[in-house]
Amino acid sequence: MSGLRAALDERRFVVTAEVAPPRDADPEAIGRKAAGLRGWVDAANVTDNQGANVRMSSLAGSVLLRQAGIDPVMQLTCRDRNRIALQSDLVGAAAVGIRNVLLLTGDHPTLGDHPDAKPVFDLDGVQLVWTARTLRDDGTLLSGRPLATRPSWLIGTVENPFAPPAALRARRLAKKVAAGAEFVQTQYVFDVDAFARWVGMLRDGGVTERCAVIAGVGPIRSRRMLSFLTGSVPGVHVPEGLRRRLAGVPERRVEEEGMRVCVETIQALAAIDGVRGVHLMVFGHEDEVPDIVRRAGVRPFAELEGRR
Repeated sequence: MSGLRAALDERRFVVTAEVAPPRDADPEAIGRKAAGLRGWVDAANVTDNQGANVRMSSLAGSVLLRQAGIDPVMQLTCRDRNRIALQSDLVGAAAVGIRNVLLLTGDHPTLGDHPDAKPVFDLDGVQLVWTARTLRDDGTLLSGRPLATRPSWLIGTVENPFAPPAALRARRLAKKVAAGAEFVQTQYVFDVDAFARWVGMLRDGGVTERCAVIAGVGPIRSRRMLSFLTGSVPGVHVPEGLRRRLAGVPERRVEEEGMRVCVETIQALAAIDGVRGVHLMVFGHEDEVPDIVRRAGVRPFAELEGRR
């Protein structure tokens, strides 16, 4: 069984993180990143050519992460594959023991290092979620051909609560859950009050009973990073009060203040009915994860030590 599924079934507050595969064929890169996460997360995403930039495949990265002792969440996008290739990768992932998949539409190639690449988008994210559920629950391919051995996955999706209108985003997530999504990881949460209202919409619609909401969080390390997040990452909302707070400290202290904000945000999210965990986005700073989890106090330290 998926370690992430087990944690959710036990009603624990889960912690996931993100691992970007290397830009080359280094087989040790994933293991080095895993060393900073082992024992502190329930699972870690392996991204699929994030930002439309060429990296080691998410399938290969997931295998290496599993070998390093961490339950992988294999991301799979619709950008580069038609429905034949998508189903092939899903079946292949099941065969090598990948038990969690995160399915999304994907960034357009014009955003990455091969802007002239031809996008595929034969399916979209909702259709890919439905495809994975069909393979697992019905035991058939989209063609109708039966699978002698069915895959067994925990199926995830993504959502951006802060891209207006919020009610539409709640309805869109409900559609993904109806298609088969069992957990959702969100875009960065900096405005906890607005996020709590959005989760309230999900509760009212019965979504949180069927889908584990895992809120995206991460530390702001510099004013430059703040500017990038608010200016270049769609749907990231940083409330004015937080902007003033970071502006009120010297540049050399912004990183520590950003870490403090991250810890406070996790603690506030843990108190929201319907939030089942957090997804840490640390952008190559995997060594920071233990400190964040420890300071947030969202899990007993003894439990974490016992899992190292």
